[in-house]
Amino acid sequence: MEKADSGTVEVYKLRILDKYILKEFSRFFIITLLSFIALFLIVDFFEKIRMFLSNSASVYQIISYFIFSIPMIISYVLPPAILLTTLMTFGSLSKFHEITAMKANGINIYRISLPVIIFAAIAAVFLFYFNEMITPASIQKTERVIKVDVQKQKTLGFFKQNEIWYHGENAIYNFKMFDVDKNILRGVTINYLNPDFTLMSRIDAKRAEWKNDKWIFHNLLITRFDAANNPILERSKEKVIAIPEQPNDFKVMQKDAEKMGYFELRKYVKKIQSEGFDVTKYLVELQGKIAFPLVTLIMIFIAVPFSVRSERSGGVMQSAGIGIFI
Repeated sequence: MEKADSGTVEVYKLRILDKYILKEFSRFFIITLLSFIALFLIVDFFEKIRMFLSNSASVYQIISYFIFSIPMIISYVLPPAILLTTLMTFGSLSKFHEITAMKANGINIYRISLPVIIFAAIAAVFLFYFNEMITPASIQKTERVIKVDVQKQKTLGFFKQNEIWYHGENAIYNFKMFDVDKNILRGVTINYLNPDFTLMSRIDAKRAEWKNDKWIFHNLLITRFDAANNPILERSKEKVIAIPEQPNDFKVMQKDAEKMGYFELRKYVKKIQSEGFDVTKYLVELQGKIAFPLVTLIMIFIAVPFSVRSERSGGVMQSAGIGIFI
């Protein structure tokens, strides 16, 4: 009976200890996260202020941009905030010999850090779904504020059903993928329209590359229509076709991996992979969307040994310095 009572008391003590550690951790976490967000916003403000002023941006547009930037900032700073918070929490406990007292009562460092590990695991799951549902939309909104609202650029295209559509001067472009680094369009279809919006001609090509200030189309089929609306087909392995649009016109419409959640990106990768395109870059981004949230857990296992290495010196400020260095 005494052993049962003793066990109950021990569990009760551990629960109190867990609550105390979580309370300290939460306090430092809120301060750290808000500090990181504020720092990012300040730096971004000074980087963008000249652009805002030169385009006569309104106060509403400036405020909207920074509000929409916050989710993206949170997704970037959450892992380092967890690291710094862990160092500061355990550094504070070590400085006031609370870690020593816990060890003297038979509680090892792994049990002491358990509530923080659970917190980090929850944060990792939160970060995954946050990056899935909120961050991509916020990135698109910040870009829209800058490019459309402030810089007054026209939106001539859109991303739909994992394909890119662009309305040019006299044609509608559709392509599966745009290799921004190499300036190559893949899976290209160009529809030329008459003034009454009937189809005048069409170009289908496996790819089109920008070379020497010209678009060179490869493995293409040109379909034209005669007066009786009968199709006339012309096939070519390679042909230079003059179109007014340049790579920069299409770069605006390329949907980067960061603008897609994990499941949307996975669907996009499967689609373009099935069509024979190189998806290495997107596969790396796809794996990163799973790996990055797990960094929050890794940060805990890095931070705890550093923060308790010396129990008589340092404290919060030294731990914060170590966190910034890491």
